[in-house]
Amino acid sequence: MSAGVVAVVLVPDERGGLSPWDLYELSTVSMVFGVPHTDLTDPWYALRVCGPVPQATHGFGGLVGADTVIVPSVPDAVAEGRREVPAELVAALREADASGARMVSMCTGAFALAAAGVLDGHRAVVHRNYAPALAARHPRVTVDASVLYTDEGRVLTSAGAAAGLDLCLHLVRKDLGAGVAGELARRLVVPAHRPGGQPQFVEAPVPRSDEESLGPVLHWALERLHEPLSVDELARRARMSPRTFHRRVREAHGTTPLQWLLRQRVARAQTLLESTDLPVERIGEESGLGSAANLRRHFTRAVGVSPTAYRRSFTPSGRPSRGR
Repeated sequence: MSAGVVAVVLVPDERGGLSPWDLYELSTVSMVFGVPHTDLTDPWYALRVCGPVPQATHGFGGLVGADTVIVPSVPDAVAEGRREVPAELVAALREADASGARMVSMCTGAFALAAAGVLDGHRAVVHRNYAPALAARHPRVTVDASVLYTDEGRVLTSAGAAAGLDLCLHLVRKDLGAGVAGELARRLVVPAHRPGGQPQFVEAPVPRSDEESLGPVLHWALERLHEPLSVDELARRARMSPRTFHRRVREAHGTTPLQWLLRQRVARAQTLLESTDLPVERIGEESGLGSAANLRRHFTRAVGVSPTAYRRSFTPSGRPSRGR
């Protein structure tokens, strides 16, 4: 895909107002899609704010014709004696879905997508506190309360708060590439990429000092992805036993140290494929994935397309590309 029209929905509560969560998630969407970053790619996204509230530029009908529809939290969706999702919104969501729009929810916005039938047959996530209610009301939805966000291709959902920002950056990554998404994340002063499979909640104590944090050693590893790195070496630098280091990485990132390294190396390869004309053999070396064959195997498994196909998708029109 490329940057297109993003329509975000605002649903007022019974008093006609917006909750702090609505405003927070609106600001999240606005920071990512509504602020032009034309120095990164031109054109940037066009944002529509849709709903019966003063902050909106369109009514619910503005969802139709958008490339991406985002439904943030829906007020009262999980309350006892809840209101039904507005019929006008349900109709607009169904029409947008039928037209091929990418359908996205943040936290309890999943209740609106589910009411429109958009989530039927899909895996979806909300904040773990609301997962039982979503599963009980919509049995055709496979509810996953454990992850940050889900990506089912044209249907994506996220848990609450910060996970919504993770999902928005994931959309930019899919549309415009790892390089643009990474630079945007740096401007927002957030991690460049948190995979959707990371756990929503980690039952682990907060480190008492930087010396107990994984941050310094993982940052050190990111600067040396082109070098051979072992778990034992990382554990020594973190002043932990390999077993403790393995457990801490799994608690913090929902994966093993080796899988974390592989993710970072694939992400590095994505950036190099987008921003350079280096041959795939050299990209394998620079990302730490080794030979071109090893790069192709790991990259295709993680991204779903070959390095050559990925580079073709993100090469600007008219720019020569060598070493494919």
